[in-house]
Amino acid sequence: MKKQELIHLHGLLAQVESHFEERTGGSVEHEEYSRLGVRPTSIHKSKTDHKAAVFALADGITSEMTDTVEQEKEQEQVPAAAD
Repeated sequence: MKKQELIHLHGLLAQVESHFEERTGGSVEHEEYSRLGVRPTSIHKSKTDHKAAVFALADGITSEMTDTVEQEKEQEQVPAAAD
């Protein structure tokens, strides 16, 4: 994958993160992504840096989505209180 394509993917993942946070009202925790300090607009960073950031961001997003789905399933399984 070319650097330009990787930067584009990075930007798309950032949009997915933003959309997910808006829909769920939560936030995606990604310590590794923050630690890297590489954003989609960091075009001066190396291809390797963007690749690491893409993997870290994707991991954070998928982990948060998995947690959200599990929480929703747990809420569905809780029986309603008998009146």
